[in-house]
Amino acid sequence: MPAPVLEPLPEIPPPTGVDEADAPQITIRQQDRETVEEARVNGILVWIKVTPRHGRPYYLIPSAGGNAYIRRDSLDSGLKPPMWVLFTW
Repeated sequence: MPAPVLEPLPEIPPPTGVDEADAPQITIRQQDRETVEEARVNGILVWIKVTPRHGRPYYLIPSAGGNAYIRRDSLDSGLKPPMWVLFTW
């Protein structure tokens, strides 16, 4: 039985409606004893991640007014939806 003739697939076009300007722009700076990563979307600061040389990284999130920062250990919102087992077999 002869092998089937294979043809290359056509190129996949990029998704429509996705603007690269909406993607976050990450800036990474090395300071004395830490690495600072800033994420901005459309020029607005969204979060700052500080990774000390020794220790755990933490995030600084701008407050609603934008004049202060709230420190968080992760970007997890803390919202945990309930999950129940409905069926098992």
